Amino acid sequence: MASELAGRELDGRVVIITGAGRGLGREHALLMASEGARVVVNDLGGDSIGSGNDLTPAQETVAEIRAAGGTAIVNGDDVADWEGAKRLVSAAINEFGDLHVLVNNAGILRDRMLANMSEEEFDSVVRVHLRGHFCPTRHAAEFWRDQSKAGITVDRSLINTSSTSGLLGNVGQGNYGSAKAGIASMTIIANIEMRKYGVRANAIAPAARTRLTGGIASTPVADAFDAGDPANVSPMVAYLAAADCPLNGQVYFVHGGRIQLMQPWSMSHQIKADKRWTIAELRGATEKFAETKFPTIEALSQ
Repeated sequence: MASELAGRELDGRVVIITGAGRGLGREHALLMASEGARVVVNDLGGDSIGSGNDLTPAQETVAEIRAAGGTAIVNGDDVADWEGAKRLVSAAINEFGDLHVLVNNAGILRDRMLANMSEEEFDSVVRVHLRGHFCPTRHAAEFWRDQSKAGITVDRSLINTSSTSGLLGNVGQGNYGSAKAGIASMTIIANIEMRKYGVRANAIAPAARTRLTGGIASTPVADAFDAGDPANVSPMVAYLAAADCPLNGQVYFVHGGRIQLMQPWSMSHQIKADKRWTIAELRGATEKFAETKFPTIEALSQ
């Protein structure tokens, strides 16, 4: 098997992918395993709103990888649970002897307008997405830090999953968007903190047809490129996982054959005075601020 995998892009890389039983995570796992990675397929197996658990999706992904000659194991831990995330990271290290790549992908949706959203709907989505990124990252970061301090220098990669709903905003997704914006910020901070340990951190903001997006993403047209196929997103994730990838500290919008660098929050128009402003003065001086509009999700279709 080693000779068959030689020369592939991710040969020998040990990869954890959360939420890899279906959708984007499944496609990431299949592609990365085909490129020589040894994959821990994590999936709690809950439904789209986070209820229940079922190892079948993760088992099916692993079975497909193995049938194609790849290497993978199943993990059903809850990534938002502190001890569960620790077991997940340990599973990779115990089974394959190392951890090179962590792909945080697991997520749920509980869409609701803010005036109607319940406390539980907000907390559950933030828990799975934001805490579900933090917990595995925290345990992986500890391992990577200790490896670095022990003189073991290997290229490591953290790949998070943000969303345009968080970066640009989207109606009915105050919970999801808040978590996804937090994930983008966490990615930048992780990159700053962990570069000294040989860890690169990046995030993707994918657009694809999955059970979470339902009818939102494009539907396939016969004899045409299917831009909504979640498999289109996976090559960028696999590239970010590769040992020779130089990209770090960035967020990428990925849809079909389009990959676009997201520009982070930045300074724009300025007003300045050598004294304290009055309310009346601000009323006139800030008019140009109103002329600059925040980018929207609709702009992505242009």
